[in-house]
Amino acid sequence: MAAKSKSARYYASNPRARAKKKKYDTAYHSTPERRKYRSELGKARRKRGIAGKGGGDLSHTKSGKLVRESASKNRARNGANGKSTRK
Repeated sequence: MAAKSKSARYYASNPRARAKKKKYDTAYHSTPERRKYRSELGKARRKRGIAGKGGGDLSHTKSGKLVRESASKNRARNGANGKSTRK
C-alpha cells in the first residue's frame, strides 16, 4: 500500500478539519453540476459495456470527448500547482 499523502495525514490527525472537509465535500458533490457530471460518466460507461466491471476510466479530453484510459493515468493527471493537464 502506498504511503498517505500529506493532506491525508493532516486530515487523519485533525478530526475537526476532517469533519469540516467532509461537510464541504458532501455539499459540493450534491450540487446539480456534480450530479449531472457523474450521471454522464455512468451513462457513457453503460453504453460502452464497462459499467460495474472495473477496468479503465473514462477521461475527459480538451475537446470534451470521453476516451477510455487507465485509471492510474487518468487520476494522476492533476497537474502541478493545480494546472489542468487534460489530454
